[in-house]
Amino acid sequence: MFDIRDLFQWERYVAPSMIKIFYWLALAAAVLAGLRGFVYGLFEMTASLIGGVLAMIGALLMMFIGVVLARIAAEFVLIVFRIDDHLGEIRRQGDPR
Repeated sequence: MFDIRDLFQWERYVAPSMIKIFYWLALAAAVLAGLRGFVYGLFEMTASLIGGVLAMIGALLMMFIGVVLARIAAEFVLIVFRIDDHLGEIRRQGDPR
């Protein structure tokens, strides 16, 4: 896992262990924003039934899109670090001994 000494040394990347925290924060933000929009849609239904229903559907759709985008962004960062690891292995295999 993450050790505070890793911040001051350059032998190990910190981002792959921290990306999970950022993913869960982004996931929580997307869900809370979706719930906020859903509640707004409920209040909007007092003024306009169609507007409130559309706001609730839009909030749920945006919550789903936010969750998917958070996952894609987290996986993209992890893939970049995996590519670096694999390229390092290829480089080590090609070094003459």
